[in-house]
Amino acid sequence: MSDNNATSVSHHLLVAMPGLLDPVFSKSVVYLAEHSVKGAMGLVINKPCELDVSSLLSKLSLKVDNKFFDTQPVFYGGPIQQDRGFVLHEPIGAWGSTLKITSNLALTSSKDILEATACGTGPERLLVSLGYSGWGPGQLDSELASNSWLTIPVLDTSFLFDTPADMRFSEAFKLLGIEPENLSGAAGHA
Repeated sequence: MSDNNATSVSHHLLVAMPGLLDPVFSKSVVYLAEHSVKGAMGLVINKPCELDVSSLLSKLSLKVDNKFFDTQPVFYGGPIQQDRGFVLHEPIGAWGSTLKITSNLALTSSKDILEATACGTGPERLLVSLGYSGWGPGQLDSELASNSWLTIPVLDTSFLFDTPADMRFSEAFKLLGIEPENLSGAAGHA
């Protein structure tokens, strides 16, 4: 893919097609934060870890009094840098290492956002993951061309923050008016 005809699917959901049998990405919904000719980066947003946000903050020696975080899962964001936290959040704020995605949505990987969250001064809405999903130059484009993923533009961030994790896969298909069980696992070409 050249710079001239690049089609970015940044700020889209990638929804695994039934034929995608990779154990990491089977039945995954990935929020794609960045996609360019240099590669792509996103977070799996429907596979919670055995950890909630309160427990993660506690492991980082950050005391949190807000019981809300006891029920907020930490997600398995992907196979890359699983020992590192990534926070998808709105509003953007002023954090150390932040990728601005839209005028109100960002992805931050610095500890200051977690410290602020523990103190009650963090972003209004957040999704915390350990690790991320990444693709090298042209790799995601190849997977898209082979029908491994459906892409859905994120028109409303409430899907990212308010849809229960166990419902995100089926709800993503519903955004397109599709029932996943009606899809074939085999790709066809005319």
